[in-house]
Amino acid sequence: MRFGVVILPQHDWPDAVRYWRGAEELGFDHAWTYDHLSWRGLAGERWHATVPTLTAAAMVTERIGLGTFVASPNYRHPVPFAKDAATLDQISGGRMLLGVGSGGTGFDAFVLGQPEYTPRQRLERFTEFAEALDVLLRFEQRGSDGISFDGEWFAASGARMVGEPAQRPRMPLHLAAEGPRSLALTARVGDGWVTTGGTIDDTDAWWRRLAELSTRLDEACAREGRDPASLDRILSLDSEPRYSLESAAAFEDAVERASELGFTDVVVHWPREHGLYAGDETVLDDVAQLMRRLR
Repeated sequence: MRFGVVILPQHDWPDAVRYWRGAEELGFDHAWTYDHLSWRGLAGERWHATVPTLTAAAMVTERIGLGTFVASPNYRHPVPFAKDAATLDQISGGRMLLGVGSGGTGFDAFVLGQPEYTPRQRLERFTEFAEALDVLLRFEQRGSDGISFDGEWFAASGARMVGEPAQRPRMPLHLAAEGPRSLALTARVGDGWVTTGGTIDDTDAWWRRLAELSTRLDEACAREGRDPASLDRILSLDSEPRYSLESAAAFEDAVERASELGFTDVVVHWPREHGLYAGDETVLDDVAQLMRRLR
């Protein structure tokens, strides 16, 4: 089992340094931040940009993986975003983890004046976005004339990237997916599957749904002729009704249940002082001991 933590991009620099260094010192394998322009009930609060935040984090850490949890095509084009990610990967010494999803229907979906897309349209856009990133970030698919594609949602003509990628054949691409077509996309081009399990008020029902989703991913892999064990399975624990870091016991219980379902990675959220993910940071010391034992 590998362990990750989400650090929301709310802390001004250099105060934010203690969180990113702290995640590494506590022994987390990867640290992530949300890739939104603003987010839900925190829309009126401080909220920094994702790529500069991760770049700064790369400069004050040495080994921990750094990722987007998750980026979407709501306000991004794959060509400039791939260049941002590749540059970040180079700066970090090959520690970039690229989490991507279809994009929700909140603030990010309309801030640039977009119309309201249907779920089918968002899925089709996500498919083009993920497939384009897969090509753009791969070393062996680059030609002297650059990379070109012409889709319904995105196009590029002779796009150039940042020299040779720091990770071969490219950085890991982790796709957030729940429906049959997005799970098929994950099985086809992803290195990992990201899920929150959805929002369900009953804890046992939430875990049952995760088991069902995991089985559907296995079936999607079978249809694509892929070994399901070749995909990382990354679970965000904090969509469960219980906050995973309310206590060390709650964390241990959630990790054990995730392991039983075949998840390779779990992700928690750094405790905040109040509101969403509110908790006591002192629990992190106990969690660090548990992570060493549960690996």
